Amino acid sequence: MVVASDNAAMESWNHSFKVEAIHGEALTTRALIKNQVFEYIEVYYNRSRLHSKLGYMSPIDFEVKKVA
Repeated sequence: MVVASDNAAMESWNHSFKVEAIHGEALTTRALIKNQVFEYIEVYYNRSRLHSKLGYMSPIDFEVKKVA
């Protein structure tokens, strides 16, 4: 039995990544691209971007609220 997976979450993330990190950027070298991807994921997305699944809080704010 084959179960089709729902990839809507990944498609949503890819869209956000393209719009927020890539669109309009002059990424001319592999090093610039790697740096841009790292900055978006590790600095912006995982630390300060507001997430609807977290009640429009950043991951850091959400974790602080859960610990408190």
